[in-house]
Amino acid sequence: MKKILLSLLIGFTSLLASIDFQNAPKEKLMCIKGIGEKKAEAIIEYRKTNPIKNMQDLDNVKGIGPALMANITGNVLSKRCSQ
Repeated sequence: MKKILLSLLIGFTSLLASIDFQNAPKEKLMCIKGIGEKKAEAIIEYRKTNPIKNMQDLDNVKGIGPALMANITGNVLSKRCSQ
């Protein structure tokens, strides 16, 4: 269990270095596998009234569930984005 949590923390930390969920434009948010236009817009709408300070804040965004959170913490980027 500790190894899993450590892996998630490391993955999330590296992702935050490349994607700032509080300020990223829609196109950058859409680089995450599983985030399309509608989910990117949901994140943008959410952050207008709720700051995104950590991963737990993303749980409150409509349409973001466990599978997408795994992509976020695992730094899984879409093929359409080059990084």
